[in-house]
Amino acid sequence: MKTLAEAKVKETVVVKKLHGEGAVKRRIMDMGITKNTEVYIRKVAPLGDPVEITVRGYELSLRKAEAENIEIE
Repeated sequence: MKTLAEAKVKETVVVKKLHGEGAVKRRIMDMGITKNTEVYIRKVAPLGDPVEITVRGYELSLRKAEAENIEIE
């Protein structure tokens, strides 16, 4: 299982599954990250947190802990 936190910069990936419970999972889904959505990894901060991505035509920053709940292909 590979997560969004492990993805490389300038890589486009597809979301396969969301992990997490309750409010955390709901927040990720509210941001537009759902199953079969394409996500482009734009940048990663020098210490690895946060990760800047493009999803559904807009830029978004995720904490590494949130990115670890997103399984990708």
